[in-house]
Amino acid sequence: MQKIAVFPGSFDPITKGHESIVKRALLLFDKIYIVIAINENKKPLFPLDKRLKWIKKVFGNENNIIVDTYNGLIVDYCNKINAKYIIRGLRTSADFEYERAIAQANRFLDSSIETIFFLTAPEFTPINSTIVREIIRYGGDVSKFVPDGINVYE
Repeated sequence: MQKIAVFPGSFDPITKGHESIVKRALLLFDKIYIVIAINENKKPLFPLDKRLKWIKKVFGNENNIIVDTYNGLIVDYCNKINAKYIIRGLRTSADFEYERAIAQANRFLDSSIETIFFLTAPEFTPINSTIVREIIRYGGDVSKFVPDGINVYE
């Protein structure tokens, strides 16, 4: 049986922290679905098609990564593709508290799906999409924060 995981997020934009987590997770899972959450309550800075394009560009050489979108409960998406794992990254203790609550709710919804937490590599701890978006809004250089080859100003 294949070990299939889902890495959900807004990826607005994808960061080097996201990239690092996926690369490390590839060592544990046979297939990873990177899925962009469509959340009507959030107003993304970048359109969905651009975010999809960036993720595909970063992981285009990886045959065991699938890039997709979803709208709804992540456990429902997991069941649709037979995934038994959800990948989440943790930068700080505040991230842990937030992600723990979501993981426990998902566990109540479907106890067969396990959330796996990856601690962010130390060099990526200060990076998050909110900060990157703020730098972008003011025209700053985000090349140190986003994967190589991603130009957010195109």
